[in-house]
Amino acid sequence: MHSKLESQVQRWVDAAFIDSQTAQRILNFEVSQEKRSSLRWPVFLALAFGGILLAAGVTLFVAAHWNEMSPAVRFSTVLFMLVIFHMGGALTTERFPALSTTLHGIGTAALGAAIFLTAQIFNLHENWPTGVLLWGIGAAAGFTLLRDWVQASLLGLLAPAWLISQWTITTERHTGGNRLLAFGLIMTAISYLSARAFEDTSVVRRAFVWIGGIAFLPCAATAIGLAQFDRTFYEPLTPLGAWTLLTGWMIAVIAPLALAWFLRGRESWPCLLWAIWSYVLLLSASHLVSFSRNTYERSVVGTATLYALCVVGSVGLVSWGLFEKRRERVNLGVLAFAISVLFFYFDSFMGKIGRSESLVILGALCLAGGYALEVTRRRLMIRMETAR
Repeated sequence: MHSKLESQVQRWVDAAFIDSQTAQRILNFEVSQEKRSSLRWPVFLALAFGGILLAAGVTLFVAAHWNEMSPAVRFSTVLFMLVIFHMGGALTTERFPALSTTLHGIGTAALGAAIFLTAQIFNLHENWPTGVLLWGIGAAAGFTLLRDWVQASLLGLLAPAWLISQWTITTERHTGGNRLLAFGLIMTAISYLSARAFEDTSVVRRAFVWIGGIAFLPCAATAIGLAQFDRTFYEPLTPLGAWTLLTGWMIAVIAPLALAWFLRGRESWPCLLWAIWSYVLLLSASHLVSFSRNTYERSVVGTATLYALCVVGSVGLVSWGLFEKRRERVNLGVLAFAISVLFFYFDSFMGKIGRSESLVILGALCLAGGYALEVTRRRLMIRMETAR
């Protein structure tokens, strides 16, 4: 039973609306309803893997017979996939809501294949990010009608994918756009990670937190790489125009912060701090490498500054998790700190000492550091639990 419901029932008892026995019956009833309505992990895994295997099987079957089909049969097959999956989802809504959610999710995923296959069938030579945009509009329509977490997750993935793909096409032959793209990647992951605050239990928000938690470290690593090589020495490229850069920065800054405000309201102020940290991190990464005569050199001070900012970000995640009592942020912060230390060792020390000595030090660092981090993490979790 969530502490939020317990506190609400206790308020009713304190206000003399109900007595303690009635309050206990309410809590017992809610516990029983939660147990009945909750989806067990074996069922969840069966539905998830079943949906993936079904989609993969249909895709392989269509791909194997694609060249044998006429354009009319191809287009009919594409439409049939959309109709059959969504119809199956509609028919199982009352009897098995979880299966309905899975089938609707496969149908929305099939929409993307339908869009691009239709373009191939009719030889439509359009800007390919437009296909991603249409796919995202379909996911938005699905979420508007169904209000389930699968449609929300697809929308949460497709909207940034469209912006990234469109920006990639726009900056294909220009320089100066990588830092902007890197900033947008980090802030999007942060805004998703911040979807749940304190005791929020929404399934849709939980899905966004999972996306943000999984994507944060890869997005941060990719962003650092993009910022380092925002310029190139392999071929002469023209810089982006001022109006294009201004528009891109407005979208990269405003869109994630607006999403955070929509999800959290006034509690979105930590995202402003993360925006400052992200920009400083990318600014440091962009000055880490200096180009001259088809070669590049790395700054020692810049390297130390970059890893120090990574540590600051790790500590910030842990502090944010403790403040809002979110376990996933504490765990992610501890993991980010460990990865930062390991990368700093590989990047700055391992190549300067002997092979055997470096392996011994690395082994000792992993054992002692892993033990220290786990003890620290457990203490932080206990502290967070006792503070509730």
